[in-house]
This record gives sequence, structure tokens and C-alpha cells, in this order.
Amino acid sequence: MSEKNSEAKGKAKAKTTTEAIVTPKDIKRVWEEIYSELRRVIIGKVDVLEDMFIALLGGGHCLLEGVPGIAKTVMANSFSLTLGCEFKRVQFTPDLLPSDVVGTTIYDPKAGTFKMRKGPIFTNILLADEINRSPPKTQAALLEAMAEKQVTVEGTTFKLDDPFLVIATQNPIEQEGTYPLPEAQVDRFMFKLLVGLPSPEEEKDIILLKHRQIKQSVRRVTTPMTITKMKECIATQIFVHDDLLEYIKDFVISTRTDPRLTLGGSPRCSIALLNACKSVAAMRGRDYVIPDDVKRVARVASAHRLMMKPEAELEGTTGTIVVNEILRNLPVPV
Repeated sequence: MSEKNSEAKGKAKAKTTTEAIVTPKDIKRVWEEIYSELRRVIIGKVDVLEDMFIALLGGGHCLLEGVPGIAKTVMANSFSLTLGCEFKRVQFTPDLLPSDVVGTTIYDPKAGTFKMRKGPIFTNILLADEINRSPPKTQAALLEAMAEKQVTVEGTTFKLDDPFLVIATQNPIEQEGTYPLPEAQVDRFMFKLLVGLPSPEEEKDIILLKHRQIKQSVRRVTTPMTITKMKECIATQIFVHDDLLEYIKDFVISTRTDPRLTLGGSPRCSIALLNACKSVAAMRGRDYVIPDDVKRVARVASAHRLMMKPEAELEGTTGTIVVNEILRNLPVPV
């Protein structure tokens, strides 16, 4: 009888461990461990790394823009390793086809049937390197996957694994042979992150790291299953006051009525802001959102969605400038 009781207790303990409830404090601890690992191989780029984790937890995607040679690929690869997630990279080129990304059906002569050969999009983290080098038809292959976490091939729909994050990169200085991302594509990125050049001190650290040939590696901190639980925690346990929901709404509406813009934030922008600020709160160990959380993500979540009027562009006005001015003039809830 005692053996049965101990066996039942063991099973209950195993179940409790497997189904442990994730809290905001757990999310904060995991992020601190992830960042501690990433800083061993990546020098600087604190905000970019944090924004990538915010996008992952908020169910969004990231567009990285920066000149070549500033570790965009290294960041994406190292980030996936710390998460314990499957990582795949697609080099977007002018001759890349949509089937090269999502996959296609092939005929199996032995079975006499068609079978699905899955493309690299079937992964947890997909690096779409130099996404603007492929024509719009190939770029559009990502639209359904980014919005609905699924792909449709010849009438059959396939669900993608969770978590699923697209990290796309583009080069801001080479315009020849590139295809600008259409508004529908840009709007599906939760964040557009500008990856700048390192400071003089960071540049020296990078040189020393390579000169000494120090090969650093990162360890796995979490798992895809835990990330899914963290996303569920953020969706269900983070409180957002009605005044903050009004604050987000007023901010997005202000972008639509600004006289310098021909296109303001869409409802997708409002949803991205909500999910992102909830993720920020959880990463700070809180179960509630404060106005500073909204301000933290407002620029990277909305500036890339805004379309300037020609006269405003000639005056040097950018989406970031507009966002900063709106935030300064918008009453903050107390």
C-alpha cells in the first residue's frame, strides 16, 4: 500500500514539475539568464537583443536594418541557441522562389502519391537574410506564416510550430537590385530595429575578442515549451488598466490624424503595442503594465508603419520624430 502511495506521489510530483505555472518573475529570471549568455558572444546591442525577446513573447516578428558586418546573423543564431529553438536561415536572392521558402509537394513513385517536402519556414526561428533582395512574389510567401502561423501549399494548410519568429534583415545603403518591402509586409513586423555601428570602446572589445581568438559559445537557457508557457502567462496574467488601453488607442489615433503623414498606425499597430508592453512588464517581473512600458516600445513598434508626406520628408521629418512628438504631447495616465 505504501509503495502505491509513493508511486502516486511520484507521478503527481512529475506532473507538477512538467506543468509548473510560469510567473512574471520566472520570465524576468529567464531573460536575465539569456542576456547573460548572449553578452558573452555579442558586444553591445542591448536594446536590440531585448527587443527581439519582447517580439518573441508578444507573438511578433523583427525587421533588422543595418550595414553589413555588424553581427545581425550572429545575433539571430546565438539568440536561438539560448532559447533551445530550431534555427534556419534563408538567403533571399533575386532567383529565390516561394517554394524555396515554404516547400512544395513532390511525387513519390513508390507510394504513388504526392508528399509534402517542407521548406525552411518550418522552424522556430527563421532568419530571412537580406529579405529585400527577392521580388515581391517571394516576399509574399511569408505573409500568411507571419500573420496566422500557418502556410498553405496547393490547397493544404500546415500549422507552424510554436514559438515561431521571423527575423528579417535588410541593408539600408545598397538600393540597386533590391525590392522595397510593401506596406502589407512591413506592417506584419512588430518591430523594426535599427542596428547601429559599435561605439569606439565596443569596437576595441570586438577587435580584442578576435585577436585573442577566444571562441565563446552560449548554453541553452530555456526550451520552446517553456517559451510557449511564458507567452500564455503574458496573455492571461498581465493586467492592463483601462486608462492605459485608452493611452494606446489615443497614441495610434494621433498617428492617423497627424498632418505630416499619409498613413498612420493600423489596428495591427495597436495590438502590437499592447502585446509588446505586456511582454516588457513581464520581463521586468511585474504582472501589470505602466505607461513607461508603452513608451519603451512605441517607437520600434510604430515608426516603420508610418508613411510621410513628400513635403515632410524634404524637411527631414521621420517616423521616429513624429512618434517622439506625439508621446511628448499625449497626456500620460496616472
